[in-house]
Amino acid sequence: MPISVEEMNKTSKGTLMEVLGIEYLIVESGYIKAKMPVDERTRQPFGILHGGASVALAETIGSIGSAILMGDVKADVRGAGITANHIKAKKDGWVYGEARTIHVGKNTHIWDIQISDEVGDLVSTARLTNFILLK
Repeated sequence: MPISVEEMNKTSKGTLMEVLGIEYLIVESGYIKAKMPVDERTRQPFGILHGGASVALAETIGSIGSAILMGDVKADVRGAGITANHIKAKKDGWVYGEARTIHVGKNTHIWDIQISDEVGDLVSTARLTNFILLK
């Protein structure tokens, strides 16, 4: 059963996603796109996007992507590992995270996540591995 972007955004209430201002834009099987502001919530003391905020965006969209892939199967999704490279500093505006599956196995999912700015310049890239724990 597909889930709407509106329903996904409602799930952020009272969570880190709400605090960081993360908003889902596209929610599909194997592909998630979201945006996050670069503002006082997501900047580090030197006035640029905090790498941890980028990693939080990456893990958010990859993890929710795995949960959506599991559909009606009763399973817990747990992040097993994430690596990130920060390529470009960003002082304000928005960043857009796009997560795509590169492996969908029985017990693991691997996601490639690209975070870009408004003009499409790459800001960060991440690789996320999720454990799929069947109930």
